[in-house]
Formats: sequence, structure tokens, C-alpha cells
Amino acid sequence: MGPQQIREADRRRSDRFAIEREIRYRALNKRGGEEAGEGKTVNMSSSGVLFTAGQILRPGRRIELAISWPAQLNHKCALKLVARGRVVRFENGLAAMEIQQYEFRTQSSPGAALAAGLAKMAMA
Repeated sequence: MGPQQIREADRRRSDRFAIEREIRYRALNKRGGEEAGEGKTVNMSSSGVLFTAGQILRPGRRIELAISWPAQLNHKCALKLVARGRVVRFENGLAAMEIQQYEFRTQSSPGAALAAGLAKMAMA
């Protein structure tokens, strides 16, 4: 194999970008036992995410990640990227996930959630 073939074999489907964002993850388990945790992204691409995880996530396991997004909707509302996919690798506290579907959602602020909860209690 020549140098050109090695470069082509090593090329990934998507460029990866070093970006560190807070995440929450949860395993999508049909049996009801939910595993969840927090971590940080190490790098991302349009097809996958490498992130830190405090527990072992077995390859093949389906998970959902909620990633705090650096941009805001209309410069006011915080966003999160919610991605679902499967773990393809886990080594030394780092999990690699292949993204199978994703969507952006608005991220409520803790103050807004508290105010909504207090309003419900006052109406009861």
C-alpha cells in the first residue's frame, strides 16, 4: 500500500472539530433500567461525538446525548443539541458515539423551570 492509499484509508467520513461542551447522556434501555451521567465533548463531527463518560458504556448500546450549544436562538434562548445513536467505542473513560438522528431544542433556564413549578403549586 502506497502513501496515497494510506491517507485515503485513514480519512474519516466527516471532519472532526475539537469542541468542549457540557453534556448529559442517558442509555436508551428497553428494560426500564436507566443509566445516565454527565461529561464533556472532546470532539464532534456531523456523524459522531467523542465525549467523557463517568461509567462504562458498552459498544452497541443506544444512547441519547444532550449537548449545551454555544449559539442562542434569536440571541436570547439557550439551545441544546439532542443526538441519538449508538456507542461504537469506549476506552479510558472516553466514549465514541455514532450519530443516527439529532435535533435542536430550546433549553429552559433553571429560573424559568423554578418559576413554572411555583406557579403550578400556587394554582393547586
